[in-house]
Amino acid sequence: MNGTDVKRPVAPGVRLGGMSFVWRPWLVAVTVLLAAAAFLVFCLSIGVGDFSIALPRVIATIAGRGERVDQFVIMDLRMPRALAGLVVGIALGVSGAITQSIARNPLASPDVLGITAGSGAVAVFLVTVSGGAAAAVAGTVGLSVAAFAGGLGTGMLVYFLAWRRGVDGFRLILIGVSVSALMEAVTTWLLVTADIKDVARAQAWLVGSLDGRSWAEVRMAVWCALVLLVVVAAAAFQFRPLHFGDDIAAGLGVRYSSVRAVMLLCAVLLAGVAVSAAGPVPFVALVAPQVAMRLARHPTPPLVVSGLVGALLLNGADLVARTALPVALPVGVVTAAIGGPFLVYLLVRANLRRAM
Repeated sequence: MNGTDVKRPVAPGVRLGGMSFVWRPWLVAVTVLLAAAAFLVFCLSIGVGDFSIALPRVIATIAGRGERVDQFVIMDLRMPRALAGLVVGIALGVSGAITQSIARNPLASPDVLGITAGSGAVAVFLVTVSGGAAAAVAGTVGLSVAAFAGGLGTGMLVYFLAWRRGVDGFRLILIGVSVSALMEAVTTWLLVTADIKDVARAQAWLVGSLDGRSWAEVRMAVWCALVLLVVVAAAAFQFRPLHFGDDIAAGLGVRYSSVRAVMLLCAVLLAGVAVSAAGPVPFVALVAPQVAMRLARHPTPPLVVSGLVGALLLNGADLVARTALPVALPVGVVTAAIGGPFLVYLLVRANLRRAM
């Protein structure tokens, strides 16, 4: 104005080791509140059941000061399910935030990119095809590991097909939708031609459920998710400039192709961990980053907040599926009921923006 430069206020921050950390009070407050809410729902999920346990007793038992009966019910029977919901929700939320940031599209998620469809196709194949190599694979590595490998393979296939001197977000989504449709067609063909008993087992897995989780499955998911989240945290500082475009990122000294490949690989692996632990739970990876972005008032999906929203959403949906409905349902049914209308909202909102 009037030939003078207007100086915008800069958020206070500190520099550590060449990295700039900007203090955003609202983002910090939202993160703390979401962490508290996720922990509260986690404890409620543990306490609610045929043998109800009050919230203070649940917290005391988690802290190691509970009675013997409470320790058995909580630690042996209910903790694996609730912890699986926590880990799977965080993994799906962070995975969705990464894919949406890379594609710069709110519709990009592991569901859309075919990762969950690939995991489902491999799992259904092992369940419905008896004898031979399928039985050997299922008996050796287990259904969860095979589903994880299927999701990883599908994700890498989509990435390589979308690569043209870089990855364009629109092309990534188009190829992901195509590969997802192909995998779903394979899954449908397997279900149509399989024995009715195997179909029932496969359908129960395809819906997505936290029921019957064991400590062995949960420990594997926790360790895999922790390793991947550490890698994501280490690469997040290099990932941030990519939101401004490849040219600006290159000008800041960021090797954007390598960073994008590492982050997308982590997103695929996190989605594979989630699917291997709970099946292809739909829409969590789509909804959580968009809700987190609006709660945090952030231009792009924040990774930490997206993970917390995913954990809150999944454990909350599981609590509703177990207690608030006349018949207990798999958690995937509730998340689909939430995510379907939200997807319609995103599509209508995008169309309205284009029309204006």
